[in-house]
Amino acid sequence: MTHPSAELAEFAAQLAYEDIPPAVLRRAEDLMLDCLASILAGSSARPVQAMAQFADTMGPAGGPSENMVTRRGTSPLFAALVNAASAHMVEQDDVHNGSVFHPGAVVFPAAIATAQALGRSGRDLLTASVAGYEVGIRVGEFLGRSHYKIFHTTGTAGALAAAVAVGRLLNLDNQQMLNALGSAGTQAAGLWEFLRDAADSKQLHTAKAAANGLTAAYLAHEGFTGARHILEGPQGMAAGMSQDADPARLTDRLGTRWTVLETSFKYHASCRHTHPAADALLQVVQAQGLALDDIAKVVAHVHQGAIDVLGPVTDPATVHQSKFSMGTVLGLIAQQRRAGLPEFDAALDDPAIAAFRDLVEMELDAEVDAAYPARWIGKVTVQTRDGRTLSGRVDEPKGDPGNSLSRAEIEDKALRLGTYRNAASKEESQALIEKVWGLAGTELVGRFVG
Repeated sequence: MTHPSAELAEFAAQLAYEDIPPAVLRRAEDLMLDCLASILAGSSARPVQAMAQFADTMGPAGGPSENMVTRRGTSPLFAALVNAASAHMVEQDDVHNGSVFHPGAVVFPAAIATAQALGRSGRDLLTASVAGYEVGIRVGEFLGRSHYKIFHTTGTAGALAAAVAVGRLLNLDNQQMLNALGSAGTQAAGLWEFLRDAADSKQLHTAKAAANGLTAAYLAHEGFTGARHILEGPQGMAAGMSQDADPARLTDRLGTRWTVLETSFKYHASCRHTHPAADALLQVVQAQGLALDDIAKVVAHVHQGAIDVLGPVTDPATVHQSKFSMGTVLGLIAQQRRAGLPEFDAALDDPAIAAFRDLVEMELDAEVDAAYPARWIGKVTVQTRDGRTLSGRVDEPKGDPGNSLSRAEIEDKALRLGTYRNAASKEESQALIEKVWGLAGTELVGRFVG
């Protein structure tokens, strides 16, 4: 008998390059470039360097897969681990609104490492990546809002997304793919508590999701079995991790609804929950010509998920934690008109930004909350020091599918990320762009940097 986990496994195992519309393939290339550039941008960060040192200690001295942080070869497992940690470091990787899931940070590191090890083509890599997105996003939607309140969906659904991408490259059959999902799901983890302590766990979540998914797929290839109802079973993921799971979301229009096209790019270098309010405030300050000192108070009208994730961060202790501070993000928008990587680097010790944080509050908004997570509406109310009350609203933040980045904007972002803190030269970053754009015609994936 068929059931949702089995239907997902069959879809992933049988998906062929020819089944995927050209627009989906082109968007997969866009998202891959965005992820690879994010890996480079995050490569010098202390948590990523710690992960790279762990890989050097525990992993092989060489191998077929590219560790983009150390620029050395290693095994697929350790390449996936390190690259996935780095992909999520600077908060510039993609996000799917409806699932509140960052698919690129887990799918591409696992898929690329495997494609390099197996000698697969660019078409194989693109097909596997699309499969990982389509399954992982549906798992995130299935687990629902109650899951995200406690669990970091990228760490949980991400393990299954990575397993599917790797399983497709290993040519797993339907039953093997189902076993891979079972083994990935039983390893799924990731809790939001780290935000209260400015801990490094977010990088561990993506690293382990990619590595655990890869492990599950390789084990399935060797005949290792996993739970066959890992998602919807009475002791499966939904039973232990959700109060509002919806099994219908798992198989929603498989093969006709392409969630790759629904995935958003990050314009600001911060938690996605800050972006709607940031864009709404940007609208106000640009229209009114306001400076930071002109503002007496900002109310960000938000959905509950934003309060759950951002609420614990009241006095950020690190640059990374400041990206989960609504006050810091809105302060940068008011002060700099942007919230990019250099702006965040300077903001932590800026007394003006620290003072502005006390002027910002989040308020649950019924309209915004009802629309979430399908739509992330941005609304702010601004009180000025001269007594005015101003309002801003955006219905689609910059980077969302209806307000997306063009390929020129994606290239510009990739160049900025790739050269951040001298991670790569401008020439290397440009070569990376050209390699990704030509991936569909590449017979052997090979290295992406250097």
